[in-house]
Amino acid sequence: MPFLYLLAGWAPAHRARETVGLELLIRETPDFIPRSLWPPNSPDLNPVDYTAWDVLQERVYREKIRTVEELQQHIAEEWERLEKRVIDNAAKQWHKRLCACLAANGGHFDHLL
Repeated sequence: MPFLYLLAGWAPAHRARETVGLELLIRETPDFIPRSLWPPNSPDLNPVDYTAWDVLQERVYREKIRTVEELQQHIAEEWERLEKRVIDNAAKQWHKRLCACLAANGGHFDHLL
């Protein structure tokens, strides 16, 4: 289960170092938006949700999954194989998605993409 916590950003190590890394991110990443300003429950704005999970789902379910443990193993293995370009492409879409979300006042915005 730690793998899933890591993907969700809930791993304890991430939270403990959050304040240390926050200053660096703000300084080095001009478009950085801190977690406190993220809209709650926004899979349409989370690159892992709107891109990576689609790719992982397609790859993981190529074979029949019989147990939760087997599912976790397949997800972890495919995550390790995930090409950097998939994440890069998702990150490139993020700003456009955020602008569309703002234009829709936080409502549905797929029609604006």
